[in-house]
Amino acid sequence: MFPSLRAASYVLVHAPDMVIHNGSTQVVERIVNPESDYLKKLPDHLRSFEEVVAYAPNQVYIGNLRPEALRDVEEPWFKHSVESASEDGPMGRIFEERLLIGLIKICDAFDLVLLEEAFVEEIQPELDTLHLPEKFAKLKPGVELSRVMAEIEERHAEPLQAGGKIVGCVKRAHDIDPNLDSHVIMENLVVKATGVLAGLELLKKSDIDPLSIPYIIECSEEAAGDMNQRGGGNFAKAIAEIIGADNATGSDTRGFCAAPMHAIVNAAALVQAGVYDNVLVLAGGATAKLGMNGKDHVKKDLPVLEDVLGAFAVLITQNDGVHPIIRTDIVGRHTVGTGSSPQAVMTSLISGPVDQAGLKISDVDIYSVEMQNPDITKPAGAGDVPNANYKMIAALAVMRKEIERGQINDFVEQHGLPGWAPTQGHIPSGVPYVGHALQSFKDGEIERAMIVGKGSLFLARMTNLFDGVSVILEKNPGVAEEAGVSKDEIRKMLSEALRDFAASLGE
Repeated sequence: MFPSLRAASYVLVHAPDMVIHNGSTQVVERIVNPESDYLKKLPDHLRSFEEVVAYAPNQVYIGNLRPEALRDVEEPWFKHSVESASEDGPMGRIFEERLLIGLIKICDAFDLVLLEEAFVEEIQPELDTLHLPEKFAKLKPGVELSRVMAEIEERHAEPLQAGGKIVGCVKRAHDIDPNLDSHVIMENLVVKATGVLAGLELLKKSDIDPLSIPYIIECSEEAAGDMNQRGGGNFAKAIAEIIGADNATGSDTRGFCAAPMHAIVNAAALVQAGVYDNVLVLAGGATAKLGMNGKDHVKKDLPVLEDVLGAFAVLITQNDGVHPIIRTDIVGRHTVGTGSSPQAVMTSLISGPVDQAGLKISDVDIYSVEMQNPDITKPAGAGDVPNANYKMIAALAVMRKEIERGQINDFVEQHGLPGWAPTQGHIPSGVPYVGHALQSFKDGEIERAMIVGKGSLFLARMTNLFDGVSVILEKNPGVAEEAGVSKDEIRKMLSEALRDFAASLGE
């Protein structure tokens, strides 16, 4: 039987100081042009936590608003705050940077993170609200700020800042290994900590026992390792330890923006094959992507909207007869021979699985593609990415003579959604809709949805190939009786056979 998609959670962490000090655009700018006007103006274009919480796309991400609600908000969305917005939602939560810094220390297994003693005392009550396993619940005592500064100034430690003030640092883990320098360790600890937050939110909001999870797949865009194995991993098992999944093992899956969909397909296959009853797929956020388009935003006197780290978690289980199923028999895939033209990519990911299922393109109620927030991408010259994807899907339907050319806009309205996800690479690639899909299936609003992930493999300079994977979710038809003989019938037959055998011995 096809596996069920049981639960999903979504986390955002407002990280304004990390925008300035850890985003790759800003890191490069400080190296190339340290006195640039952009770096001087940047702090004045950062949002407050309250503004981030009241931002409509962020409320959609954690489930307080439906994606369709964005159609009723005039663009640009950042000009229209959501009244009575909450940092807590049915699908997740928005956290402050200071809590993340505290959690980074909890995730630090090698004493590479130093936190200033006053900050430790301030942040511990906030960490208590996470309800971490007891052995990870309390921070170690902090140190004097002078020791933190010495590590930064004399030994190249990466500063940790909150509210514009240095509150700690991340030390390098090796003197010469570039894979263990302080900047990389910082990036990896953020991946781990944000992945932990997403995992904890899923466990809490869906009432899942962490001990019931035997396998975890982590699918972010970072890679942990040393000079002998740069991407050896294992974020999955490191995260499992902190969230209390003591019965779990796990591994990392990498594929740029397409990695989450590869991970979901792998997880579904493992569950359907009976290898594991439950598989948790999750991903932490990428500090490198913070402020990625910041120059364009500042140039146009806009707030820097790439100021949040995104994370998510998805739980896949054996078919429970209730939650939507993952059709593992009709997975769309961009193969080596597909080609990288937009039409070729969309044909392989959309037409392929639809044809395998004997469906029309319009038989899929909702498509979730690259759900980037147009508030971010339009000022940077990339346009409305989801809308462009939906028009390509509609164009395929026209080519197949399933709709008329004049119906393209109607198709986009009926089968598409506005984008709302932060541009964290792997985060917007189809997966943000999964939580909303679960609710729509539950409410009987949809029968079928397709989740599409695409990736740019050429970024690694190993191949010019593109990548992509898609899966179809369907309403659960209910648990059907297995064909053949039930366990109770087997017991009855065995009992009767033993009785007959005993009677034969007495003759």
